[in-house]
Amino acid sequence: MPPETRPNTPFAPALDLPPAYNLVTLREVGDAFAHATANAAELGAGTLVFVGRFDLAEFAVVLEPEEPLRSARRAFYAGMAALSDALAAHAPPQTPIVCIWPDAIHVDAGLVGGGQLGWSEGPEDELPDWLVFGGMIRTVSMAEGEPGLRPLSAALEDEGFNEFGSGALVETFARHLMLHVDAWQEQGFAPVARSYLSRLEPEKGVRRDIDDNGDLLVRRMGKKEVERRRLLPALVAPTWLDPATRGPR
Repeated sequence: MPPETRPNTPFAPALDLPPAYNLVTLREVGDAFAHATANAAELGAGTLVFVGRFDLAEFAVVLEPEEPLRSARRAFYAGMAALSDALAAHAPPQTPIVCIWPDAIHVDAGLVGGGQLGWSEGPEDELPDWLVFGGMIRTVSMAEGEPGLRPLSAALEDEGFNEFGSGALVETFARHLMLHVDAWQEQGFAPVARSYLSRLEPEKGVRRDIDDNGDLLVRRMGKKEVERRRLLPALVAPTWLDPATRGPR
């Protein structure tokens, strides 16, 4: 596949991505995650599918992990950490950027979007053919009324991300994802876990870890029991995605 293809969209903007990526750009009516998961085997690792939308930064990236599916799903956390880092890189100073486990991202307490993960079918103890991490962030609110009337949702434009395009966010995400993947390969999963867990909303007297299969382990001060929040069921349907509008809730 050539370094850049633009199915059905001759006017879509090009992205400045590191050489490790191949870019596929879709029209506004496209679905980056659906396109990437449907064509992952053909597209190959490093393909980044981008939808040129005015109101959303929408993308998906194909990965080919080198470990069994059971543990490879932890790549989801690498994607979430990279997306959070990308937002932080462009945010006004002191802007709170928080992950709500496992998949939602809030900016200053308002939902802006999140991530999702797809994978090829196969045994849990074998290498999957591919994974796809998809992300979507609301850059401009298309809802009617003042932002204050929608306290549970947010858009980057309303949070001070001025003169900020969706392409710039995706470019920054791509670079941060490479950093997290490199750290995982060189030092193990611990650096990725620390980065993601640091984005969770602080909770006093609580220690959180990520198990080898991606489950979130929650330990509370003074209690022996460990609360296990299972990642696999949580990935079935993104908590932040509105199926009717195909955008953040």
